[in-house]
Amino acid sequence: MILIADGGSTKTSWTLIQDDGKKIMFHTEGYNPYFSDTDYIYDSLKKNTPSDLPVSKIKEVHYYGAGVHNEEKAEIVAKAMRNFFQNAKIAVDHDLMAAARALLGNKRGFAAILGTGTNTCIYDGEGIEMSIDSLAYILGDEGSGCYIGKKLLADYIRGYMPKAVRDSFWETFKLTPDDILEAVYTKPLPNRFCASFSKFVYDITANLEYSRNLVKSSFEDFFKNLVSHYPNYKDYEFNCIGSVAYNFRNILEEVATEYGMKMGKILRSPIDDLVNFHQENYAANK
Repeated sequence: MILIADGGSTKTSWTLIQDDGKKIMFHTEGYNPYFSDTDYIYDSLKKNTPSDLPVSKIKEVHYYGAGVHNEEKAEIVAKAMRNFFQNAKIAVDHDLMAAARALLGNKRGFAAILGTGTNTCIYDGEGIEMSIDSLAYILGDEGSGCYIGKKLLADYIRGYMPKAVRDSFWETFKLTPDDILEAVYTKPLPNRFCASFSKFVYDITANLEYSRNLVKSSFEDFFKNLVSHYPNYKDYEFNCIGSVAYNFRNILEEVATEYGMKMGKILRSPIDDLVNFHQENYAANK
């Protein structure tokens, strides 16, 4: 049995491939090693994995996660996985590799993530050839759910938000500016907090022009500061994974076209294509 995990900052999607080829899917919270330590991840796995999961029979765990930028961060996750899946070989890699494998398989191309956070790369068919650092949610992550949420919250606090949208925001969340500042600067997981408001932007009906301009400007920052800095980026199709990319794909395509890129695949989640990738490799190596 092998277990595949796609771990975002907010949610982790798991698929167990049994020896007969049948699949079992479940979810846990996200495990970003910038915000969650080994003990937290281990305790969450104990609490949130299905009670009937045959943990002792799992031979391989392939975990792809947000925030796994180097060996130190990967080890935070890997140690928790080794402690929990004690009979399994553990492989921990960046969520960008998951996106590239799901979107491109073994082909060369451009791959991106637009979910809670942002990531981009050129993939050579086997590994990541080039990646511009997204700088995470404080310094970067342009175009992400967190970035869109931050712009929305800043407009609300500063009084720039149109009245109809502001009224809708208050009725939905009952948050004062002080509540928001406390959540962002003193409470854990501020990136998730900010990203959670991207759904409100998607659902806004009070002023569609406002929400559309907010999202478009976020994607324009994404292309300006990240995508357009890849050499010969216009030669690649734009392939992307993530809820933000999927939900706002029409606006994303508009901005990509303005920057001279053709649209490729846009997927909400990599897990299905990622599972197929590993299933094929597992069968080939048996």
